[in-house]
Amino acid sequence: MQLQDILYSQGFGTRRVCAGLIQQGLVQVYPPDGATALACTDSSAEFAAPALRFRVQGVDWPYHEKAYLMLHKPAATECSQKPSTYPSIYTLLPSPLRLRPQKGAVQGVQAVGRLDQDTTGLLLLTDDGKFIHRMSSPRHHVPKFYEVTLKHPVSAAQVAKLLSGVVLDDDPKPVRAAACEAVSELHLRLTLTEGKYHQVKRMVAAVSNRVEALHRSQIGGLRLPDELAPGQWCWLGPADLARIEA
Repeated sequence: MQLQDILYSQGFGTRRVCAGLIQQGLVQVYPPDGATALACTDSSAEFAAPALRFRVQGVDWPYHEKAYLMLHKPAATECSQKPSTYPSIYTLLPSPLRLRPQKGAVQGVQAVGRLDQDTTGLLLLTDDGKFIHRMSSPRHHVPKFYEVTLKHPVSAAQVAKLLSGVVLDDDPKPVRAAACEAVSELHLRLTLTEGKYHQVKRMVAAVSNRVEALHRSQIGGLRLPDELAPGQWCWLGPADLARIEA
């Protein structure tokens, strides 16, 4: 691929903008066997895109045909491009990730599902529409793990009820937790394989308790790393994606 097309595919602007960045000497490319990025001012220079690493305005970027990210969502943020009250999670991402083109239009990465504005933890983002559809399908029961802080001490009867099933106000069919453990009297570890609206909060309310704080720690076999601070993000590779559906 031409270097300007590579930058365009990674969200660095229109092809004209990308060509301008290159011609101004703001782009360097890492050779396959080298540790030092070399300047390239020829926007039509050809490179093998897979595994390519380059620098744009001093920032390192790896080439990704599709972007898969993990974000540690902080509290008081909204999973929306047009937030109503709190800042959008997308403001936590660098602009190229928000400007990656899809089918000729700027769409960028999208959240795979949503977390409430006051919920923290593991959030997946991607520009792979098939992955989003698969992960969002009701038939795709990937377990999601939540750490729940409660207002009132949890009882053994409440844990048993969450495991056996509770009825929510919009569905007569009982909803069950795949696993439920009382870590302490105010801390519940809950595993769900469905994705209903405000499901954890509504399930806990259905057993006469209340969620004070909610944190998603894991999706499938993929855990949120301790070293990834709230508001930070990282790339996901093939091994990480395999863990999600393992």
